[in-house]
Amino acid sequence: MKEQTLQAKSQNVEEIKGKISKAQSVVLVDYRGLNVEQLTELRSRYRKAGVEYKVYKNTMMRFAFKDSGLEEFDEFLKGPSAIAFGYDDPVQAAKITADFAKEHDKLEIKAGVVDGKIIDVNGVKDLADLPPREVLIAQVLGGFNAPIQGFANVLQGTIRSLAIVLNAIQEKQQA
Repeated sequence: MKEQTLQAKSQNVEEIKGKISKAQSVVLVDYRGLNVEQLTELRSRYRKAGVEYKVYKNTMMRFAFKDSGLEEFDEFLKGPSAIAFGYDDPVQAAKITADFAKEHDKLEIKAGVVDGKIIDVNGVKDLADLPPREVLIAQVLGGFNAPIQGFANVLQGTIRSLAIVLNAIQEKQQA
């Protein structure tokens, strides 16, 4: 019986480690004080965004984070903890969590992980304030396009000036 329990715990730790390694971002929260309806709403928001939300025992998460090389995460694993794994977009888990925490003051952000680096509450909030991925891509592409646009305007202005000068010379010769 004890061996089965140990094996189940080991599988649980391996599951968490796998999710940590696949996730682009991880957000740890304290959900104390939220009622069932609010938790259901939070889970629904996560699900729609492709973020996985799970409640694990702190001891299981402690082992998983330690095995993942994130021993410092141990200090945040106190009290009831739930974890959100953002697989597709590193910003989504933080954005949904921060927005929900603003609406429901009972949800407390504890910490997060992005690109294998531990971030504190302020780091999670800063991450949540980033624009969506599509907007960032558009801004980068706009930045690439701006110098080309400026160069085209300069060339167009030079050609326009040349045309004006040639037109003035032509009018002078005709006169």
